[in-house]
Amino acid sequence: MIELYYWPTPNGWKISIALEEFGLPYNVNLIDISAGDQFDPEFLKIGPNNRMPVITDPDGPDGAPISIFESGAILQYLARKHGAFYGETERDRITVDQWLMWQMGGVGPMAGQTHHFLKYAPQMGHDIPYAKDRYRGETNRLYGVLDRRLAEAEYVGGDFYSIADMAIWPWASLWKGQEQTLEDKPNLARWLDTVSARPAVNKGHALELERRKTKQDKDAQNKLFKQGQ
Repeated sequence: MIELYYWPTPNGWKISIALEEFGLPYNVNLIDISAGDQFDPEFLKIGPNNRMPVITDPDGPDGAPISIFESGAILQYLARKHGAFYGETERDRITVDQWLMWQMGGVGPMAGQTHHFLKYAPQMGHDIPYAKDRYRGETNRLYGVLDRRLAEAEYVGGDFYSIADMAIWPWASLWKGQEQTLEDKPNLARWLDTVSARPAVNKGHALELERRKTKQDKDAQNKLFKQGQ
């Protein structure tokens, strides 16, 4: 059974959704980021970047256990190991990898900063219009890129559902909170509806969802963003 170190955030959902899509048994270890669990020395042994998600697979390469951090690396590992959600050809896998890296380097960081400056920073006494406009605008640009891609393909990787879709959906599904619009992005809207209808996506997204509301007190926010570090 895979050990999943998790909190219900977009990055955590990538892996809870993937484990459901792959049909793999797993045990959930909650990493409460508002309580500072991500900085616990024991967690840092497997998650050295003090970020979740992390998985530990007792049946790793050569049958030996392995721990993996970084959500993109976890998705690639699962797809390679189980031979699914990665396409049928090397060209398919290259395409999937491109869009997976696009999410890791673009949508995740930019949408994350959008959430931060729209929601959290003002609560911490930092209402910065330039930052709001900068990240909101870049997130909009990226969703435009995605919409154009989805005009020519059913899914992000092509005509097949893949780990790239699993990586992008958790962030793109929060477009309202990022103050985005889908009125000019019909292909993205269609894709969001399609992926949202998948049972495994719903189950993975619902995992411990009631814990989603992050504590709003100053101490919790300092632990979440590790102020002064």
